[in-house]
Amino acid sequence: MSQYLDSVMETVIKRNAGEPEFHQAVKEVLETIAPVLDKHPEYVKAKIIDRIVEPERQIIFRVPWVDDKGEVQVNRGFRVQFNSAIGPYKGGIRLHPSVYLGIIKFLGFEQIFKNALTTTPIGGGKGGSDFDPKGKSDNEVMSFCQSFMTELFRHIGADTDVPAGDIGTGAREIGYMFGQYKRLSNVFTGVLTGKGLQWGGSLARKQATGYGLVYYTTRMLQDANTDWNGKNVVISGSGNVAIYANEKATSLGAKVIAMSDSNGYIVDEAGINLDIIKDLKEVRRARIKEYANIVPTAQYVEGCRGIWGVKCDVALPCATQNEINGDEATLLVNNGCKFVAEGANMPSTPDAIATFQGSGIAFGPAKAANAGGVATSALEMSQNSMRLSWSFDEVDEKLHGIMNKVYDQCTAAAEAYSEKGNLAAGANIAGFLKVAECMMAQGVV
Repeated sequence: MSQYLDSVMETVIKRNAGEPEFHQAVKEVLETIAPVLDKHPEYVKAKIIDRIVEPERQIIFRVPWVDDKGEVQVNRGFRVQFNSAIGPYKGGIRLHPSVYLGIIKFLGFEQIFKNALTTTPIGGGKGGSDFDPKGKSDNEVMSFCQSFMTELFRHIGADTDVPAGDIGTGAREIGYMFGQYKRLSNVFTGVLTGKGLQWGGSLARKQATGYGLVYYTTRMLQDANTDWNGKNVVISGSGNVAIYANEKATSLGAKVIAMSDSNGYIVDEAGINLDIIKDLKEVRRARIKEYANIVPTAQYVEGCRGIWGVKCDVALPCATQNEINGDEATLLVNNGCKFVAEGANMPSTPDAIATFQGSGIAFGPAKAANAGGVATSALEMSQNSMRLSWSFDEVDEKLHGIMNKVYDQCTAAAEAYSEKGNLAAGANIAGFLKVAECMMAQGVV
């Protein structure tokens, strides 16, 4: 079976040259599902693996827009509709200069299994552009978003593909995109999630990924016969995921002592003042270094990767892919960290994951631990379909229940395939099994 999987991997690399993030994501899944194929040779015969690593559709398009100086700018837009075996494609839109096809494919591939784990009927997809919203005026962002949606609108729909936010795509960008979709289609429908509360959005969506991460990590702590009380926590990033992971962990008795942005990180042994972080990031859109100018107990350090040298009990990487390498993982181990759960998409390199697992650190993989955001997006879709809205507490309760189910699936699948305690293997196996069964039922499509 390993020979067959090696041949699939060789094909992936050959067909997708120059896309290391996508190669990494595929390899990480293939390395864990060999025992599944031993039990289910019908999946091999039906070429489920060969099909699941090939997107159903890849869309690349030009995005021209006019800046405030009257100059024409040109970006590139992407939407990868990876797998619709379980439901309409679902995944965010990332706006960042680093975006290219390989990044979108890695994110879309991860989304297939993450979405399957949520137990909601959504398939996997992802989109984005190399446009950078930082430093742009509202008018420039609107100009870009309208141009982006002018092409994308023909490829999406409430029962076809439902994009959401991601890095660089927040409430402002979703609003501009939704408005343009409505203008072009003449339909008011739940085609995007992360919408404003007054026009189809869901309460708790902003908090969902961070809260879900903490709910998942809570189960990891419980399995180790402990809880959040008195735990020192390091959280990378300072966007929605990081902010609301901080909020929920703090409410459960933890103390968050470090956070970061792309320029550097702050350490505050007294505990991060979240109100100040929210003001800096959600209101003023400022850099995190300003925190140290406001709080005398805080220290700011230039360069964001050094945050993993801060001594902690729990590490929650919530910034971006491959932000923890093998050396940084070793730092965490040597400094006594006992739990790592991923709030970003694939933030740990393969070497880092091997270091965590080899040292006995409890490791929660992204496709399970950060599934709360897309799970709540699916709840938003349900509310849109029913033309109603649930209270914050109702959504949060449903989210908590979903994250418990995600954790239960990971542990059960790991145990069933002789990988007890390996949540990464369990997440891959559980997600793959659900998608594979649906693909088998639907024939060769």
